[in-house]
Amino acid sequence: MNENHEAKLGKIKGVLFDFDGTLTLPGALDFPAIKREMGCPPDLPILEYLETLPSERKRPLLEILEIKEEQAAQESLPNTGAEECLDALKQKQLSVGIITRNSLRSVQKAFKKFKSFDSRAFAAIITRDDCPPKPHPEGVHQAAQRMGIFPQELLVVGDFRFDIIAGHKAGARTVLLTNGKEPLIIPGDPAPDFTLGCLEDLPLIVDRINLP
Repeated sequence: MNENHEAKLGKIKGVLFDFDGTLTLPGALDFPAIKREMGCPPDLPILEYLETLPSERKRPLLEILEIKEEQAAQESLPNTGAEECLDALKQKQLSVGIITRNSLRSVQKAFKKFKSFDSRAFAAIITRDDCPPKPHPEGVHQAAQRMGIFPQELLVVGDFRFDIIAGHKAGARTVLLTNGKEPLIIPGDPAPDFTLGCLEDLPLIVDRINLP
């Protein structure tokens, strides 16, 4: 667990998780294959590509994306330590939420593989249907509002640079989950406040920030 700089003042009252690759094991969605099928340039995110298209072209491609997401949701599994992490946060009486670029339907389907948690355990679930997707910070602001806290009281946790950018822009503290791999570093991106390899270590970060 690496800390890039000292945490800002203020206690954490809620944790906002990315979903795919964070609360679920990474790899269920094959983004390169989906992009090839949709004709999306490899260097452009799928949702951003769809926004460049007229509605008559966008609609069938969005249907392809939704089918792929639901197929991946059926095959997904909870990430290592995810349920233990959520349980520990709940015991600390912290609010938890989800922010994802996926559809709500695929998230709810993936939760069928969780033993102890489902979507009802989360005070907020923000999807691409609610607001502009990450890295736009609006979803973080919406989640904080639904959770009844300020963005500065949130810890945003995700496995991709968009999670860190969105959290940083909203004024939240951020955690990059590497899942044991070398993190992708893009010049100009904000650095995460913390980096960790496994969700089981996340409650320790909360404890460190919230020490009197």
